[in-house]
Amino acid sequence: MRSHTDISHRQTRARRGLLMVAVAVVTAACLPSASALASAGGTSAGGTTPATTPPASTKSTAKKPKKPKKPKLPVNAERAQLAFEAMQKTYYIEGSGLYKGEPFSFLWPFSQALAASVSMANIPSLKSSFGPEIRARLVGLKSYLDLDNSGAPEGTYSSTLAAYDGTVAPPEGPGGAKYYDDNAWVGIELARIYEQNHEAAVLGGAEGIMAFEMAGWDAQPGIACPGGIPFSNSPEDVERNTVTNAPTAELGLQLYRLTGNAQYLQFAEMAYEWVRTCLTEPNGLYADHIGLRGKVEPTEWSYNQGAMIGAGVLLYQATHNSAYLYQARQTAKAAIAYYTSEVLGKENPFFVSVYFRNMLYLDSVTHDPPGTKLVQGYVNYAWEHLRLSDDVFVAGSPASAQLLVQAAIVQDYALLSTSPTTYF
Repeated sequence: MRSHTDISHRQTRARRGLLMVAVAVVTAACLPSASALASAGGTSAGGTTPATTPPASTKSTAKKPKKPKKPKLPVNAERAQLAFEAMQKTYYIEGSGLYKGEPFSFLWPFSQALAASVSMANIPSLKSSFGPEIRARLVGLKSYLDLDNSGAPEGTYSSTLAAYDGTVAPPEGPGGAKYYDDNAWVGIELARIYEQNHEAAVLGGAEGIMAFEMAGWDAQPGIACPGGIPFSNSPEDVERNTVTNAPTAELGLQLYRLTGNAQYLQFAEMAYEWVRTCLTEPNGLYADHIGLRGKVEPTEWSYNQGAMIGAGVLLYQATHNSAYLYQARQTAKAAIAYYTSEVLGKENPFFVSVYFRNMLYLDSVTHDPPGTKLVQGYVNYAWEHLRLSDDVFVAGSPASAQLLVQAAIVQDYALLSTSPTTYF
């Protein structure tokens, strides 16, 4: 079982992952700008210029046209761009589509670099420049694709459906288990990319992930709180988590909106209600996971609350059942009371970015949470106290720079610069 407070522990486990997303790499042709050339010569009284007489002037009288100034970005968009550029410069491996790790990053941080890229592409003034970035992320994502997850050298797994690996798949990487939460994060972003480019292969990728998630539902008899999606398709991962079920519900609701397939809505409702039934704490927040015998891990991470808030709002929008919106507002109320700045400061910025994204989404519908003030205060502090001179952000104790941290900060700034309608 992973420890949420120790990312390296989570990332030591071999992992593997999903379906074919066809991508084409876009190459932009660059045309050189033309130079203005002019010359002027002096003449003698006879109208000719002696060969030994130099031109009166070799300077052009024509001024070079000034390049139009790019419009200045709003502060949050500008900082999002600076943080994104630092992420690419520090962690990206040019020409591979991948990010640095061992030797490549695990899918978890890659999924958040993907999310950062998609969020940047939704900033109105930057949309046209981020198409190639999205293409590059999709190329990198293919390296995690595992079509069956069976046989040597990977071992035996509870699901052999196509999904994305926790590590880069063979032959470049070792492959291994497929993590349901990581795949849900990827699926959410593929659905967002489809909203941008309307490419059928991208939508197919998101639907393939959803098939993997739905097949992971634990229907074995005799277990405590039957149902739920486990942490991974490894036989040892028997706990069922808020973070595997709530984001999957969000993905299902995205796909229901895009395809009209009622099965996605039905599964989303089932996963959402399972979390409410099995993992709701007395204070109205959601615990981390439950074991087969009913033991609950009570840690209340911010991203679990966020994903359930977002799932509630999306369910309300899909069904017009106001009970879902009421539940999301109640969770938000409990979360605001619990997650003070001090509490949020102790969590990994990735958890916090998921929480913020969903809180802002709720705010766009109800206008009663604190909205952007909460997020703005967080990123302002990060900019002043957690940013190095090269715009790389650090977090943790001891403080360290990580792709996961940088991608989270990029997302926070990008979310403040875009419409909540682009979040899911």
